[in-house]
Amino acid sequence: MNSLELFNESKKYISGGVNSPVRAFGNVGGTPFFTDRVDGARIFTCDGRSLVDYVCTWGPALFGHNNPSIRAAIESALAKGTSFGTPSVGELEMAKLIIEMIPCAELVRMTNSGTEATMSCVRLARGWTKRDLIVKFSGCYHGHCDSLLVKAGSGALTFGNPDSAGIPEGIAALTIVLPFNDFAAVEECFEKFGERIAGVILEPYPANVGLIVPLPGFLQLLRSKCTQYGSLLIFDEVISGFRVAEGGAQARENVMPDLCALGKIIGGGLPVGAFCGRRDIMEYLSPLGPVYQAGTLSGNPLAMAAGTAALKLVKQTMPYAELERKAKFLADAIKDAAKQKSIEIQTPMAGSLISVFFNPERVDNMEIAMRSSKQMYKKFFYSCLEGGVYIAPSPFEIAFVSAAHTQEDLDFTAEVFTKAILSL
Repeated sequence: MNSLELFNESKKYISGGVNSPVRAFGNVGGTPFFTDRVDGARIFTCDGRSLVDYVCTWGPALFGHNNPSIRAAIESALAKGTSFGTPSVGELEMAKLIIEMIPCAELVRMTNSGTEATMSCVRLARGWTKRDLIVKFSGCYHGHCDSLLVKAGSGALTFGNPDSAGIPEGIAALTIVLPFNDFAAVEECFEKFGERIAGVILEPYPANVGLIVPLPGFLQLLRSKCTQYGSLLIFDEVISGFRVAEGGAQARENVMPDLCALGKIIGGGLPVGAFCGRRDIMEYLSPLGPVYQAGTLSGNPLAMAAGTAALKLVKQTMPYAELERKAKFLADAIKDAAKQKSIEIQTPMAGSLISVFFNPERVDNMEIAMRSSKQMYKKFFYSCLEGGVYIAPSPFEIAFVSAAHTQEDLDFTAEVFTKAILSL
């Protein structure tokens, strides 16, 4: 069956035909393609097409798809079993690597997803501080837990529902939402509610409303206010962790959070999440403390093997300078074509992360992001797809560059991007 037939069949058995909303192509229209296999920097579709991929399974494929070292690690672990239900050596090895590489990490707890990791950070912050209020920022997506799916990004923005149905008002009322990069709003919030704020959670580089780069001093202000009022600073580095630097955004920006949520790359392409942070706070978790958190498959041996292989590749290759060069090459191609066509465009970057906003003004928060042209992005997306390049099927997602992208891939992509822009 081709992709259209597969999608129609899937809608009979899977809600909406997809298991994650953004896959439905809702914000660009049309029918999603189905993937047959992946390898390196390419997706091979069920329609017989080969696409250069810049979605990279939404971030985890830092070293490309089906990386031989990661695949070998999974194969070796598979021979020993798929799940233990007991502590394992793989969990210990992963924890040691995270603590070695992430600046704030003194203790680690594995989970099954990034959503579980952020949800656990929020519960731990409330338990530790004995306060209820959580501060987040509009457009920052922290998974689909009730406390944080308020003015979120990612698929929620794609479908025009920043707030999900099914979240009780009483829970939403405990979450304060501020504009990202708004210094005055942060000051006012802490002056009014500081003694009640358990924690501030944010993506240090918001990457689920397109990419937003923090203004100089903004992350430092959050660190200062949390310290002043005894609130916990929580970085959601599910995307930025090991993507923008070996130590994540916190290392790149030199700002130390109290807790940090991780995911994606630490699973090497398998489902995973983790959270880490200060020893005294992390020891407040059960079985040492009163904050309960658990997971039957947390620390799954296959995921630990894959993630450990990925982190070892990070340490061996230190790919970040080359990844940033590749990202800049693509961003420059887009900007050059837009200049030729007199199209106003923004291409914010952070390491191997790139975003494309059809917008005349610099995008510093969600409100500005939402003023970008969806129609222009839709045309750009389909022109790229027709040309053999797969970018995110939403103007509110980002592009990921991987170590597997060759210069030949980049040159081809730059030609496709240029043609797409000039056709607008």
